Amino acid sequence: MTTDSPSHATGWRAPRFAPMADHGLLATFGDRIEEELSCRIGSLASALDALAVVGVRELVPAYTSLTVLYDPAITDVPVLRDGIARLWLDRDESDDDDPPPREVLIPVHYGGPFGPDLLDVARHTGLSPAEVVRRHAAARYVVGALGFAPGFGFLIGLPPELATPRRQTPRSRIPPGSVGIGGRQTGVYSLPTPGGWSLIGRTPLTLFDPAREPASLLATGDVVRFDPIDRSSCAELTARKP
Repeated sequence: MTTDSPSHATGWRAPRFAPMADHGLLATFGDRIEEELSCRIGSLASALDALAVVGVRELVPAYTSLTVLYDPAITDVPVLRDGIARLWLDRDESDDDDPPPREVLIPVHYGGPFGPDLLDVARHTGLSPAEVVRRHAAARYVVGALGFAPGFGFLIGLPPELATPRRQTPRSRIPPGSVGIGGRQTGVYSLPTPGGWSLIGRTPLTLFDPAREPASLLATGDVVRFDPIDRSSCAELTARKP
């Protein structure tokens, strides 16, 4: 099987492979950020994980690629490449059997001290703060990639009219759970980190907990929806956290 051959009739091309040092393999499946592509890569990663391939240590799906980290002492890399390519192209024949994507509902208290940049986003977009919240919460998002910090999901699906440039001066520390907009993307800060996105709200949910299994609330390919809640509901949910 030639892994750089053109795609078959479905329009999906075979992956391109590149080595990463002596223990990694980068499989690239496309060139553009698209919801369907990210979901398909997430499904592929789940299928590979279920196979428990000998020597494979970690799978890192992203917008257009999948990074496979493996033990070079026991992994047959050509077999691994061919297996990934075969699974990728053969998924079209089993798509009807795939379970629907997992949906994660994230409650968010928008504005106020939890969303200090909501007014700035409203001014930039020409919308009222209430309309920014309505449109942000009404959209359907897909986790295109996890990165920047453990458990941080880059979400595809932000309504284009809500796109807002990153802040000129990033904050040195953003509270975990903060919901932000950065350019044409939105996401939830999973850990207290620096960041330059405009903050419009906060969720009481814990996005990343190393003591939890799985540690990350989100996975690539998940569908995410936001549920606006008031401050008292946010405080109640926060109080329930272990």
